[in-house]
Amino acid sequence: MTPADTLENSPNADSTPHSHDHEGHSHEGHDHDHDHHDHDLSHDHDHAGHNHGPVLNPECVREVSIEAPVEEVDKAFTRVLKEYRKYAKIPGFRAGKVPESVIRRRFAAEIRKDVVEQLLPVRFQAAIQAAGLVPVSQPQLMNLILEEGKALEGKAAFEVVPAFSLDGYQEVSAPRAAVVVSEEDFQNELKQLLESRATVEPVEEERPLVDGDWAEISYVGQVQDETDAPELKNEDSLVEIGGAETLPAFNEGLRGATVGAELKLEVTYPADYTEAKLAGKTVAYDLTVKAIKKRIMPEFNDEFAAELGDFENAAALETRIREHLAATRQRDADQQTREALFAAFNEKFTFPVPESLVQQQVDARLDRGLRALAAQGMNADMMRKLDFDRLRSAQRDSAINEVKTSLILDRIADAEGVQVSDEEFDHELQMAALQSREPLEQLRQRLTDDGGLARIREQLRREKTVTLLMERFPVT
Repeated sequence: MTPADTLENSPNADSTPHSHDHEGHSHEGHDHDHDHHDHDLSHDHDHAGHNHGPVLNPECVREVSIEAPVEEVDKAFTRVLKEYRKYAKIPGFRAGKVPESVIRRRFAAEIRKDVVEQLLPVRFQAAIQAAGLVPVSQPQLMNLILEEGKALEGKAAFEVVPAFSLDGYQEVSAPRAAVVVSEEDFQNELKQLLESRATVEPVEEERPLVDGDWAEISYVGQVQDETDAPELKNEDSLVEIGGAETLPAFNEGLRGATVGAELKLEVTYPADYTEAKLAGKTVAYDLTVKAIKKRIMPEFNDEFAAELGDFENAAALETRIREHLAATRQRDADQQTREALFAAFNEKFTFPVPESLVQQQVDARLDRGLRALAAQGMNADMMRKLDFDRLRSAQRDSAINEVKTSLILDRIADAEGVQVSDEEFDHELQMAALQSREPLEQLRQRLTDDGGLARIREQLRREKTVTLLMERFPVT
């Protein structure tokens, strides 16, 4: 986990109770006529289900009163009614000539919603500013009285980040190990590089398959116990005999076979197999050995170095490989230090965490997980069968720690005066545009529309804060 991964969808301080954003309502203290709805502004009042708002952390909940004088309420109703009379289309009446009584009766719910949207955002914003509060969740409106001839009354409940002490944060540290690249590390990296450039050539002699060979096969497979499953077919597949990624059933079935051999294999895939559609399944294969091939490894010399890029000789390539290894080891070591630092902060500083931020982080973690499963071949039907309640529950502890880490880093950034320059911010946007292959200005506009620009700046500020703290740790 890194701070850049956290609080990905946190609301900004301008949260207002618009009908498009608000979630849920509460009936606590409901002591007046049912016409005076408790509002979530995203739906009409649910008489049957009493659709309550999302659960909030009571230790983080604050309330403000929302009020407006009767004159302002009546003016709002008059403005909205005027618009409806102007544009309403009702059979039997000419446009603009529908009687007000008909408008009121036909569009009562819509008129009330429009009045709510005219009055509440400004009043809510004024209330939180007067109270000096910064919501981090959408407000839940309670006991709302809104009708002509009466003053607007109601309360809005929402979560805030509670105050907490950062005393002693300067003394929190984490081990920071020195990075060393051994000769064994270099040789293993070089081996992988050579293998990635190896060629597979046909074996001319007539002989059986042995470990280290590659079998070129064609096959037809049928998933067992799934009569409606499509056949698995391939006319030109390579299987490494004895390879680390080759399943034992293929090794055992192909080892010793010769070109032209027709084999029947039953292969059971492990439950954690990387290709999701085969994980845990048993497949019956009819396959034919078409050829035997051998991997030919290139030599590590000046010619090989020149083929890889702008390297004068093999020595220059070796230097680059060692530098790459050192940078990789450094990133791994830094990540371990970061994780140890975050754990130390979370242990030292205890404070209630807004539930809305926790749920947003759970959502973000699940989204990343589902994207990873989709990339591995899991389709939408398979995803719908997942136990999402269990998955959400499993993410909760990590989500809480990630939210706490971000809140702590934000406070430390304030204390240390950490700022993100326009140049740093623009560079990050340019990198994001390159990664997403999206024009920079198009990306900037999209992020402006969905509030993403502020989140990116927050994430950069947290990263700078972590870097600042880690620079103070001695290397051991």
